[in-house]
Amino acid sequence: MIFFRKAMILLTFIFIIGSFPSITSACSCAELSSVEEEFERSTAVFSGKVIDIKKKKSLKGYSYKSVLFEVTNTWKGVEQTQIFITTGEGDGDCGFNFIEGNEYLVYANESTMYGAKSLVSILCSRTNVLSSSQNDLEVLGEGEIPIEEVNLSGKQTRNQIFIWISLGLAGFIVILTIINRRKRRKN
Repeated sequence: MIFFRKAMILLTFIFIIGSFPSITSACSCAELSSVEEEFERSTAVFSGKVIDIKKKKSLKGYSYKSVLFEVTNTWKGVEQTQIFITTGEGDGDCGFNFIEGNEYLVYANESTMYGAKSLVSILCSRTNVLSSSQNDLEVLGEGEIPIEEVNLSGKQTRNQIFIWISLGLAGFIVILTIINRRKRRKN
């Protein structure tokens, strides 16, 4: 009898907990807009290669991805050689599934969808793998090469390493010269 009571209490508890709605998010996309409409609506349009993807959490607990691109061509809103795009995890939150090493044509908008205001690209935009974007590229035209060289990856390029080594070597030579001159004056 005691076992039966405990089982009934447990089942009642499970039923009550399961009766409350849980907060979920789902992505629902309308019909894909034309290249011209998407271009007009977008804050940034560019092509580039994904060089890094980091999973992050917003202050409100939302999970999202920060995707770093090496920009190859730009049509709108991007002048830098590298740029971060924010997108969701892809589990019903409209996140686009970017893959490191792949090249994409990206349509992005400024949004607070995943927390702080950033450039966001979602599944419902015309963002796509570059090799599958020939129709878009025909409409967009050639595009331009980004003009502002930036390094957002935190990794130093060979040129930067060469500059630091050169500066260090030059500083070392200056210090040796000063020490050598002081020794000569004393003699």
